[in-house]
Amino acid sequence: MSDVQEATNQLLDVNLDENWRSIQVTGSDPRSESEHLQVTVGATVPTGFEQTAADEVREKLGSSCKISKDRGKIYFDISVESLAQVHCLRSVDNLFVVVKQFKDYQFKETKEEVLKDFEELAGKLPWSDPLKVWKINTSFKKKKTKRKKMNQSSDYYENPAIREEISTLVGDDLASCKDEKDESSKEETHPEVLKFRVTCNRAGEKHCFSSNEAARDFGGAVQDHFKWKADMTNFDVEVLLNIHDNEIVVGIALTEESLHRRNITHFGPTTLRSTLAYGMLRLCAPQPTDIIVDPMCGTGAIPIEGATEWSNCYHIAGDNNPLAVNRAANNISSLLTKSQIKEGKVSWGLPIDAVQWDICNLPLRTGSVDIIVTDMPFGKRMGSKKRNWNLYPACLQEMSRVCRPGTGRAALLTQDKKCFTKALSGMGHVWRKVHTVWVNIGGLHAAVYLLKRTPQAFVHPSEQDKERTPW
Repeated sequence: MSDVQEATNQLLDVNLDENWRSIQVTGSDPRSESEHLQVTVGATVPTGFEQTAADEVREKLGSSCKISKDRGKIYFDISVESLAQVHCLRSVDNLFVVVKQFKDYQFKETKEEVLKDFEELAGKLPWSDPLKVWKINTSFKKKKTKRKKMNQSSDYYENPAIREEISTLVGDDLASCKDEKDESSKEETHPEVLKFRVTCNRAGEKHCFSSNEAARDFGGAVQDHFKWKADMTNFDVEVLLNIHDNEIVVGIALTEESLHRRNITHFGPTTLRSTLAYGMLRLCAPQPTDIIVDPMCGTGAIPIEGATEWSNCYHIAGDNNPLAVNRAANNISSLLTKSQIKEGKVSWGLPIDAVQWDICNLPLRTGSVDIIVTDMPFGKRMGSKKRNWNLYPACLQEMSRVCRPGTGRAALLTQDKKCFTKALSGMGHVWRKVHTVWVNIGGLHAAVYLLKRTPQAFVHPSEQDKERTPW
């Protein structure tokens, strides 16, 4: 199995190397050109977690990061060889390479003049380097898909009766390499016309034009400039026109779908995005050997993200709904299978368990949990606002029991801020509010409350009543 995997990896390395050589954006060798190419990458992130994303970029890429005044966006400079690492960031939803940024764009007074300026702008922009990055990124994604398919085929190798599949796989891949070379040579003689679309995201009240009008006129000028073919659905290149008040950023998308769609295969009615789950976990600064619990896990997005990024901690996913626990277990199983395929060998498992329980009566020892991170019922699609008035105080009380006094912390997400604030006001002896992050969840204005467990030992309310009762 290891020999086969090693041979496969060697083959993939050869393919990747060949792939870099075959990229033809300009007439010279792109690899030597792009090795020192520096570009600015923009990323969309969950609103409210811009600083968290910026910290991750600095930590993992060593790049300085600028938080945009347009909420939910960050910008950072990278060299092209770091492009694969950028796709591994846990806190970003979508990525794009910046073509040009105008921090104080002067709009004309009439709509016709503004749209005319957009048309003229397309031909003046420095497209060359961003398009090189786009092509390298596209090629990287193709190779990643190919690697995934080959690793999935490695299931054959464990059966000695059909080991001849190895040679077939290698032969097929070599054939596909030949096909790629043939396609590459065809492209050189008959370059394929790319299909594109322009997406305009506009925010601000002082604009005399609509997003559709801006995208239409700017897109028409891009089409004239490159001789590309417009296609709103089956496009190769997505050009982004982001307008926020007087700031304009033109970019080229590097992601086809959001990076938050990475862990969950079985969705529920209120599945949390993995990027938001990462941000909530990071707020609590998990340390090795910490026990991290999500007592209302739903589909398990938070503990699964935790087990993936903080594998030196132990994660428990619990819910009172058997359907939710079943979905969480299926998602854990899918992630384990994905991990085995990626590593090409049998995995020892993940530091995570799924349990059905009552949030108000957790089967956990007092003071045994280091971190609690959960998405509480908003009272919209799940539960009700009326029920929350009884549920929230009971939850906070039980969480304070199982959470370690003095060092325990919790990150709790809710849209029912009035109810949560009222419940927390009666828990000042066991919970201290450290920070509030305001977030947008599907158009709902919600908040993540970061709480610290006070040093005071938990005393059950019934015992408190006994202490007050005169003998």
